[in-house]
Amino acid sequence: MDTSLPPADELVLVDRELAQLEARRTQLLARRAWLIRALYSPVPAAPVAAPWPGGRAVADSTPRSAQNVLLTLGGTLLTIAAVAFTLVSWGSMGIGGRAAVLLVVTSAALAAPVALLRKGLVSTAESVAALGLVLMVLDAYALHRVALAETDGLGYTAVASAVLAGAWTAYGSALPRLRIPLPVAVVAAQLPLPLGVLAAGGGPTAFAWAALVTVAADVAVALWTRPTAVRITAVAGATALGGWSLLTGAWLSLSAPWSGAPLILASAALTLYVAWRRPPLAAAASALAGLSAVAALGGLLRAALPADWTVPGYVLCGLALASLWRAGGPLLGADSGTAPGADAGTADAATTGAGTTGAGTTTGAGATVRPATPAWLPPGVRLGLAGAGAGVMALGALWALPPAAVGLLGPLARTTEVWSGEHAERALTSYPATAGLVLLVAAAALAAVPRLWARCGALAVVWALLTALPVALDLPYAATLVLQLLTTAATLWIAVRPGPLLRGLRRAEAPVTTALPPVPGPGTPWGTWAPLRPQARVTVLEPRTALGWCAYAGGLASAVSTVASALDVRGATFVSLGVLLGLFAGVAVLGEGARRVVSACVAVLTATGLVLAVAATAGFEDHWTALALLLVPAATAALAARTRTGPVTLAVEITGASVGLLALGVATSRPAFLALALAAGGVIAAATAVRPERRRFGSWTAAALFLLATWVRLAVSDVTTPEAYTLPVTVPALVVGFLRRRRDPEASSWTAYGPGLAATLLPSLVAAWVDPDWMRPLLLGVAALVVTLLGARFRLQALLVLGGGVLALDGLHELAPYVVQAVGALPRWLPPALAGLLLLAVGATYEQRLRDARRLRERLARMR
Repeated sequence: MDTSLPPADELVLVDRELAQLEARRTQLLARRAWLIRALYSPVPAAPVAAPWPGGRAVADSTPRSAQNVLLTLGGTLLTIAAVAFTLVSWGSMGIGGRAAVLLVVTSAALAAPVALLRKGLVSTAESVAALGLVLMVLDAYALHRVALAETDGLGYTAVASAVLAGAWTAYGSALPRLRIPLPVAVVAAQLPLPLGVLAAGGGPTAFAWAALVTVAADVAVALWTRPTAVRITAVAGATALGGWSLLTGAWLSLSAPWSGAPLILASAALTLYVAWRRPPLAAAASALAGLSAVAALGGLLRAALPADWTVPGYVLCGLALASLWRAGGPLLGADSGTAPGADAGTADAATTGAGTTGAGTTTGAGATVRPATPAWLPPGVRLGLAGAGAGVMALGALWALPPAAVGLLGPLARTTEVWSGEHAERALTSYPATAGLVLLVAAAALAAVPRLWARCGALAVVWALLTALPVALDLPYAATLVLQLLTTAATLWIAVRPGPLLRGLRRAEAPVTTALPPVPGPGTPWGTWAPLRPQARVTVLEPRTALGWCAYAGGLASAVSTVASALDVRGATFVSLGVLLGLFAGVAVLGEGARRVVSACVAVLTATGLVLAVAATAGFEDHWTALALLLVPAATAALAARTRTGPVTLAVEITGASVGLLALGVATSRPAFLALALAAGGVIAAATAVRPERRRFGSWTAAALFLLATWVRLAVSDVTTPEAYTLPVTVPALVVGFLRRRRDPEASSWTAYGPGLAATLLPSLVAAWVDPDWMRPLLLGVAALVVTLLGARFRLQALLVLGGGVLALDGLHELAPYVVQAVGALPRWLPPALAGLLLLAVGATYEQRLRDARRLRERLARMR
């Protein structure tokens, strides 16, 4: 292209070139469309229906579907006619005529498909062949009615089905293009053996064996024949008869184990053979075979062992199956870098996207993975058998859990008095003691699996075993309590130090190395492959955390059950609470994360229980018990002052404060002691306010508690002039607040003046509301007005709010009688009318009122 042209000429040249390119593109697209139509045009079909007057043909179905409908309908009608002829018109003809008709019609129906197949009419041949097969069944029926009427029906049917199966097999093999004869032959082959056994007078066991032999033949057909329809039919027959055989064997294993075991084992062997030959079905088929083997062998053990050992027998069989998972040997080489117990899935994951560096040796993420070592059991078979064994063991563990539930929840359902020395009768005392053995076997099996979920399960099962032992072995009270405390201590220790349970677990998975899609590279139009980037797997739950929480949950549950059991005896209560206090305090110090916080709260509650136990032992009344309970918040406040601020400290303080509220509730029975308890709580809050991070909250709490203590004390003493007691407190408090404001101008007015003003204004307001005289309300109103004006003048929020609130309430008290009198004198319709007018006025000036309220709030917020 000549680039020396002027811009206008060059622009014209560029437009011309683009127009030519567009025209060429359109031409190429049209050619492409023609080529697609030429390559993928549909095959010309049979003539379609005549077009409508407008010239457009309309077809509701394809020619193929119309043909199938016609052939099916024709074959069905001929079959119905043949059946009607055989059942209705048969008797009006002689022997020769009947034989001639059957021979001619059946022979014609079986011979016609040969000629039809030569002409390529496969569908028509299928329909006529189906008619011939039906006629052969009718021939067999007619032969029995005429010539063999005295023959047993079941025996004749068995023989006839065998003959028909053989004839149809030969016919289908001679005409392989017909798809109906061979599957129908497979269906007929399901009948000879079972019907023959029934004709010979065999029972359910013989019938099941005959069905199993037929299943074996079906399996052979399904595995070694080629036509899909034949294989599907054989699989359906094998499933039906095999299911019947297995159900019969299961029933016999319960009623006659020595008769049912061989049948079930034979079924299991056949199913296992199918699993071995068909890898896609290996897991499901081998699992069924494993369950069958457990049912057979467990039934034999059940017959030979006492009744209490029935479930353990099945569990041991399941354990033997589950142990087959390790029968295949290691799947990785010794230098693969994969921890023991890692399965093939881990190896595959570790080599995803890795490069190949040699014959069968793959490298990725710095590890060399060797090909899988051949195993004598295929992986799918091992998985199914191990899954079946694990399922049996899981069911056995569920059977063994009721004693654990009773051991845990039984003490909570108390039927005796606290410290009565009597113990409630235990439930499930007749439950087999072998339940503990089942739990022990389950725990050992889970512990042998190097997976996190298995270790958590083993830990839970061991805890259930220890919880169930007192019920299963009917241990005495002292031994039960000791075992509960040991269980609690062991689980809490594991919650703090789960390290021993982590041994043997596989290491963290290696990062996956993948190649990213091509990205444009510098200096080349084709791009370059991006460098390999490791993608680290994200661990959903850390093993240490999972095991810690699993153990901690068991420890909490055991602790609650231990306390409930210990309430039967006084000494046991003190021992149990003391031990639990030490255990949870230790977890609060040595534990991690949220377990420390929960343990600290539980330790405070346990200490509260000890205080209550001491008070009950000393015979304290409720008010003295309330004062004793205040020791708990005092201790938590002192402990929090000596430790660093954190979640544990905050949790301890909150729990102690909750115990303090409980103490105040207990002290309400004696108002004098309630005032003392409130004052003691105020002292604790004031001591807490010394800490900088608790100063604001502690000071407010202390002021509120002291004020409440004052009011309660005045109410108990029947004081009618509270000002004589509150003003001596208010004046020095206001002086102290004034001096603090001079020293620290940024100090809040609530901190400086709030407690002092509230100490007098609020009790006086309460006294004014119950005082029928006018002097106290007047003086209170004047004082409140002065406080309000001072707050507005010096912009002090505490003075303005307290003074204004007290002034408003005092004025409302004075106006209340007149308002009541006026409302009683007004008509009844007037208050609703006035309310409506008020709402209308407020609604009309709503926006302005909001603006005024916002301004007032902002002004109050700017005050100190």
